[in-house]
Amino acid sequence: MKIKYSYLSEEFKNNNKIFKDWKKLISSTEFTLGKYVEKFEREFAKFIKAKFCISVNNGTDALILCLKSLGVEKGDEIITVTNTFYATAGAIVACGAKPVFVDCDDRFQIDIEDLKKKISKKTKVIIPVHWGGASPDIQQIVQLAKKNKLFVVEDACMGIGGKINGKAPGTFGIVNAFSMHPLKSLNVMGDGGMIATNDKRLYAWIKKFRNHGMVSRDKIEFWGQNMRMQPLQSIVASHGLKKLKKTIEIRNRNAKFFDKELSKLGANVIIPKRVKGFVETFSLYMCLVKKRDGLIKFLNRKNIETKIHYPVPLHLQKASKDLGYKKGDLPVAEKQAKHLITLPVHQFLKRNELYYIVAKIKSFYKKSNKYA
Repeated sequence: MKIKYSYLSEEFKNNNKIFKDWKKLISSTEFTLGKYVEKFEREFAKFIKAKFCISVNNGTDALILCLKSLGVEKGDEIITVTNTFYATAGAIVACGAKPVFVDCDDRFQIDIEDLKKKISKKTKVIIPVHWGGASPDIQQIVQLAKKNKLFVVEDACMGIGGKINGKAPGTFGIVNAFSMHPLKSLNVMGDGGMIATNDKRLYAWIKKFRNHGMVSRDKIEFWGQNMRMQPLQSIVASHGLKKLKKTIEIRNRNAKFFDKELSKLGANVIIPKRVKGFVETFSLYMCLVKKRDGLIKFLNRKNIETKIHYPVPLHLQKASKDLGYKKGDLPVAEKQAKHLITLPVHQFLKRNELYYIVAKIKSFYKKSNKYA
């Protein structure tokens, strides 16, 4: 038995409906923007209950456009959490601003008490991350931002299909970013991104900027860029959106099984708290484990693929050397990075595979405790 971390070969095994719509697209020759892109944008807006959605070519550009639309520039400070993907900080730097890193809590989410300490006169935006497909206390963050006259831009790249007391991640901030990278909850057979906002002015500006600043074929209003999503990918996303609710249900069911069984291992495996009223997407199923590296090697020998997201927090990456951080500055994230493991939890796992994963993890700790 081999249990893969990636599920993409399974997800696109039955692709007849996609190819059928691709043939229609090819016949129409609408290869740049057009009705297929607009259709998906409307569907996505309806799905998350946002007024406006603008599709772009990836989640990184979605973040960059969000920040640019708010006038972020050199000299501004943007606060975000250190245990996130590189793109969160990369987008800040791409706008000329300075990332200010905050520690995380025991749910792998931004530490709000540390966040409060990092706000300065130069702070312009807070970027909370829905890390792993879970969510921070976004309402408290929004209130904190309002009190300090700051913008909130949600990095909801892993949050598509999640819920926070019935409301979608990516609908709390003024303008927010999503990703449709292949291993996100909704993917487009490649990179893809989306921006959501209820602000009509921001919507109009972003829509122009992602298409060179054009107002018509022959006129541009300002210098923009090409950040468009491709119609081929919009079709894939439209089909994926139809089955996303079921996908999230299955992932949550699998995660609940892991939570129940792995929590029996006591201090060997620490499961993050699940918040009542929050529905996670489980883009990542993360937990903290003892003897992490040994466990990974053991599981690999048993044909169970695992990952680490990520072994080095952003503030300790080489790219951050000029920001002045050192080991010990954000201790929770640093400690978690040494014990984190990410297990496969995707919607194509069979029941016997879930039992197999749990059984092998239990056997590892039984053996390691025996010879400790």
